[in-house]
Amino acid sequence: MIRIGVLGLQGAFREHIRSVEASGAEGIIIKRVEQLNDIDGLIIPGGESTTMRRLIDKYEFLEPLRQFGKQGKPIFGTCAGMILLASEIAGFDHHHLGLMDIKVERNAFGRQRESFEADLDIKGVAEAYNAVFIRAPYILETGAGVDVLASYNDRIVLAQQGQYLACAFHPELTDDHRLTAHFVTMVEESKKTLAS
Repeated sequence: MIRIGVLGLQGAFREHIRSVEASGAEGIIIKRVEQLNDIDGLIIPGGESTTMRRLIDKYEFLEPLRQFGKQGKPIFGTCAGMILLASEIAGFDHHHLGLMDIKVERNAFGRQRESFEADLDIKGVAEAYNAVFIRAPYILETGAGVDVLASYNDRIVLAQQGQYLACAFHPELTDDHRLTAHFVTMVEESKKTLAS
């Protein structure tokens, strides 16, 4: 069985585990660097990106997370996780993991009270997908190898680049597991490729 870790430093990791298990994979909460060796793919959940970066540094996750992605294992960043994956953050002169060729805008849809839901058509994955946006970022620019999978009001909110998937919303907060299932499929395919 495919094993997918959810980075458990901050954020809604238990809800992601539920979605992973509903999609037919085993979900593991990752709290120690050595656990990365035991999983086939990783979800970086929502939360607060600055706080998450502090915790990533505190527990010495930064370089191991980069290496995890660079060896071809899939990473799915949701909300704050998308900010952590990005190679560029608007208004900042540094990035976090810098693994995905996207430029993101933080808190782009407003503050907590301006949270909302919207139905999205996700290219090749789902139609009328109920997406929950909470203090959400969005993607301002994408590099050449990035495939845009969904937009909302002309703003890019979901994209994929090779083994990296990033979305501005919270797929774990509804009972629609189609996007998580898409990530599970990505992990299954990468496991076959890496094994061959």
